[in-house]
Amino acid sequence: MIEFRYPLVLLAYGFLAALLILKRFKTSAKAAESSRWGEEKVKARLFSRLNSKSLRRKSNLQFWSAVFLIFSASGPQIGTSLQEVERRGVDILVALDISSSMKAEDVKPNRLEKAKFEIGRLVSQLKGDRIGLVVFAGTSHLYLPLTGDYDAARLFVNAVDTEMIRTQGTSMSEALYTALNAFPEEEQKHRVLIVMSDGEDHEGKAVEVAKELNAQGVVIHTVGVGTAAGSLIPVFDEQRGRTDYKKDRGGKLVTSILNDAMLREIASASGGVSVRFDGRSGSMDDVMNVIQAMEKKTLKTHEYSQFEDRYELILACAFFLFVADFLMPTCRMSEKEWKGRFV
Repeated sequence: MIEFRYPLVLLAYGFLAALLILKRFKTSAKAAESSRWGEEKVKARLFSRLNSKSLRRKSNLQFWSAVFLIFSASGPQIGTSLQEVERRGVDILVALDISSSMKAEDVKPNRLEKAKFEIGRLVSQLKGDRIGLVVFAGTSHLYLPLTGDYDAARLFVNAVDTEMIRTQGTSMSEALYTALNAFPEEEQKHRVLIVMSDGEDHEGKAVEVAKELNAQGVVIHTVGVGTAAGSLIPVFDEQRGRTDYKKDRGGKLVTSILNDAMLREIASASGGVSVRFDGRSGSMDDVMNVIQAMEKKTLKTHEYSQFEDRYELILACAFFLFVADFLMPTCRMSEKEWKGRFV
């Protein structure tokens, strides 16, 4: 990738092209005028010492030296350099529930899409913090390690769907352990975990695990997505779209209800706050206020942020061509001609 420190200098190429065209016209005019000077023998005698090939070479050298000089004067910056950037912030991991119940549509357009939208809003408010993402259903895995690249974080969040983990169910306790292992081990503070879920936990150990994480310096905030009334869980076909609703083994329709009480208990056990998105109310402001009030630490990240100047080699080429033009003779070497002994 190439950028220019002074891109307006490149407009000089237009001036150079105009000079080249003007020179061509003058050369044609001189050729037409010289045809009226007399016989070819006379002209050959007049210009006998001029080396036409050298003149053409000098003209080419002048042209290309000007091309290189203009290019170097524009300040080309080629490539990027990896710089270590210091920021002050905290490490934030989001544990996002992607079980099939998150497809319920009691929150529009559905629970998962609402959660992804709110994560995007969260990322847009971060300044200096690092963010990562854990996805979980029947199992869990670290989907995005902690990073200060917010654009990359948005791309990862937008790509999340319920098909990423084939093992269905909701193992929130495993997600909490996965998040704990994703935090740096050298410090036991400045660590935040945000759990976004409808509150289902098929193992029932999430509150105890939350207390363990809090003992290791992790503050857990919970975000409940769904309503107390709940909603049916749609079943989709890749080609036909929605085909049915999820049923239990007895053939009865399954209604997924927000377990807000358990999410509040998890937050309370770890010193965090709990909010809820039910389609009518809900805001991440309480969570963000707590995060912004936390003590910050210095985070060192590497970013490709500075282009390096690369004009030196191009300027050297221009200088070399100028010197070659200066040293190149335009006249033929004089040849001694025998004119007789007494002449």
